[in-house]
Amino acid sequence: MAISQRLGLRQSQALVMTPQLQQSIKLLQLSNIELSAFVETELERNPLLEREEGERGDDGDATGDRNDTEPPGPGSAGAVASDVALTAPEPPAMVSADAPLDTDWSNLFTGSSSTDRNDDYGGEAQFAGAGRGRTDFADDLPGLEETLAERPSLRDHLLSQIAIEFLGPADRLIAARLVDLLEETGYLGATVEEVAAGLGCPPERVEAVLRRCQRLDPPGIFARSLAECLGIQLAERNRLDPAMRTLLDHLDLLARRDLAAVMRLCGVDAEDLAEMIAEIRALDPKPGAAFDHEIAQTLIPDILMRAEPEVGWVVELNADTLPRVLINRRYHAEISRGARSKVDRDYVGTCLADANWLVRALDQRANTILKVASEIVRRQDAFFVRGVQHLKPLTLKDVAETVDMHESTISRVTTNKVIATPRGVFELKYFFTQAIQGAGGADAHSAEAVRHRIRAMIDAEPADAILSDDRIVEILRGEGIDIARRTVAKYREGMRIPSSVQRRREKGLSR
Repeated sequence: MAISQRLGLRQSQALVMTPQLQQSIKLLQLSNIELSAFVETELERNPLLEREEGERGDDGDATGDRNDTEPPGPGSAGAVASDVALTAPEPPAMVSADAPLDTDWSNLFTGSSSTDRNDDYGGEAQFAGAGRGRTDFADDLPGLEETLAERPSLRDHLLSQIAIEFLGPADRLIAARLVDLLEETGYLGATVEEVAAGLGCPPERVEAVLRRCQRLDPPGIFARSLAECLGIQLAERNRLDPAMRTLLDHLDLLARRDLAAVMRLCGVDAEDLAEMIAEIRALDPKPGAAFDHEIAQTLIPDILMRAEPEVGWVVELNADTLPRVLINRRYHAEISRGARSKVDRDYVGTCLADANWLVRALDQRANTILKVASEIVRRQDAFFVRGVQHLKPLTLKDVAETVDMHESTISRVTTNKVIATPRGVFELKYFFTQAIQGAGGADAHSAEAVRHRIRAMIDAEPADAILSDDRIVEILRGEGIDIARRTVAKYREGMRIPSSVQRRREKGLSR
């Protein structure tokens, strides 16, 4: 076969993504806060862009000298809203969605509870002020984070005691090093040998200093394990007897609620064991957690939702966090007239093209997010009116077909986006749940609603009638939910709910 060169024409189709198209897709995935940072970079890079700030009070003049700037689209101005045409509901009660509870060691102690990840969002008045750290009319006032009462840190609290407890400079240096190695919970994050090797001193001396540090306030500080932390606190109360020491050495049995084995090892009866467990529950398993470590950051929603009488649900973008930009046409005309070389003219043209693209991209992003969020609200209307048990199964494909977009676009729109609703603050991804088939041909149920129903049943079970997974399956099927036992077990374990055997021991212990 001869090899030769030749010219030919061929027609084909290919998808070509320009850099600007790729950037537009990336913008969809950004939250409003991340988008503001991106726009800030563009403002610094492009001289034709400027931030829209409305009227200025610097010289008492309004922005009339800039009336030749190009008005932004709805996305850049932030004035975007959508009425979801539904039957106008009564404003629902403020109810937070249920979240899985932690069942780590802290479940042995009173005063240790998990925090719901979906806190209530406090109504329409707070919607309007969401995301503002300062008031609009008083620039000289401090932000909210600057008005918080200052509390001593754990480090400062301990160093003030070490200055009194240790007179020798060497021991004081070792104690200060131990403070630096403390975790936020108050536990020591290194071994005695590691500290000794780092300081070049005998491990025995570090151990002696550590023992003295463990007598400081708060009780239980500088412990290397949960058992040691509890032992330090019990010793201070003069309650660390041999039976209690044995109990601390077998906390794993207590966590499994194997009370018979614990009573046999400790040599106590059921009444004495109940008193010992009550004492342990009164202790603090994380003595360092009571001190402030850092100010918790407020979750700022990207989308706001409220109920309007005779209208239904109103969905709008959070204008306080939405960046607003303008194109300064006057400045473009001035520098275009002054451009002498081709390089200068090309630079001005590129800046104008980039500025036009950014304004259009922000407008398109805002409209896309609003369209998708409105469809999600429309489909999950029952959840907002009656609660999580009425959450409907929803997939990306369902929304994509309705709003005439690709599933990948819906996925990007719902990534890193938070909506503030009368029932709390949720990620948009929260509303997409798998479907559990209904029994006897009934409608499908949301997996999240089924999990909520399982938790509600377990929370309401009496101590003398603990529900097994098989019994939960029977109840759910009686309610029209076709679910397998292994699915119930998977959901229960995902919510960190112990088995029926462990719950029976736990509730029997608390009676």
